[in-house]
Amino acid sequence: MNSLFFKGKVRYPDYELNFDLSLPGSGITALFGASGAGKSTLLRAVAGLVKPENGMIRIKDKTWQDDSCQLFIPTHKRSLGFVFQDARLFSHLSVTDNLQYGMKRIDTENRKISLEKAVELLGIGHLLDRMPETLSGGEKQRVSIARALATSPQIMLMDEPLAALDMKRKSEIIPYLQRLNEELDIPVLYVSHVLEEVSSLADHLVLLDKGQIVAAGKTNEMLTRLDLPLAYYDTASAVIEGNIVEEDLQFYLSTLSFPGGQIYLPMGSFRIGQKVRLRIQARDVSLTTEKPENTSILNILDTTVVNFSDNTQGQVMVELDAKGTRLLSRITSKSASILKLDTGKPIFAQVKGIAVID
Repeated sequence: MNSLFFKGKVRYPDYELNFDLSLPGSGITALFGASGAGKSTLLRAVAGLVKPENGMIRIKDKTWQDDSCQLFIPTHKRSLGFVFQDARLFSHLSVTDNLQYGMKRIDTENRKISLEKAVELLGIGHLLDRMPETLSGGEKQRVSIARALATSPQIMLMDEPLAALDMKRKSEIIPYLQRLNEELDIPVLYVSHVLEEVSSLADHLVLLDKGQIVAAGKTNEMLTRLDLPLAYYDTASAVIEGNIVEEDLQFYLSTLSFPGGQIYLPMGSFRIGQKVRLRIQARDVSLTTEKPENTSILNILDTTVVNFSDNTQGQVMVELDAKGTRLLSRITSKSASILKLDTGKPIFAQVKGIAVID
């Protein structure tokens, strides 16, 4: 049994959360929705901080709540790591002592992640002798994540861990979170209301609204579904995952290969063989019925129209299939008319390399 299962109901005087979810037992699952959607309440239910009615909380082969047999494991006995918006470090303890405090919760025989491994994964070796008040916000949060990892949890719960940080600090932490996902077999529930974070990090996405589960599925499938509101955000995006296969030192470009073709990127810090995840915003994808020549746009993908939205204030959102990878394109309704869009129509998608976000 390698999955997560959550079921129950949490009632408040003016609010009710209902959930019935079966989720992957690995990778990052984002709980996404507006404020008040029920994201943090669901996280608290998994942690045992609130007790849902008719509840069932199961983490792989471990059951933490089962009301059918009156089973309820209290929070302090659940093998979980919890990361909050603020780092919540002990101000009177050094970074090393904060990390060791986390490890004291776990018996030696149950420690699967060493302190050294947690330090290495979060890149905080140079901070070990520092006191919390000398750390930046991003450094504090990396220490907080390492402290949670040091407990060798069966699941990591992250409640908007980047919300208190500015864009620069967020961009510093995201690669560490991506690395945790790649190197550790620990499922992560990640609460966020920021679509950019979700598309950069999450393998799986759960969309909540006013206490109800609207939909759940693989992140890119969810982002590009035209029957969901995610496709109509200003920052509506699709996600492409592939590998760097070539470097062009003359023009300072890297080539990413994925099942739908190739994408040329500014070389940056990429290396050949590296697995890369890209976010392509709908507004940066243009369409043409004929393959263009002598164009400044290098990324031209052979796609098929899967679906398109109704004309809304002069704009149409188009869902595309690039050999199994979904993309979005936002175009004007006049352009849609000129192109004579129709489901199943072959069409070329043009993507500006400098607009692709990793």
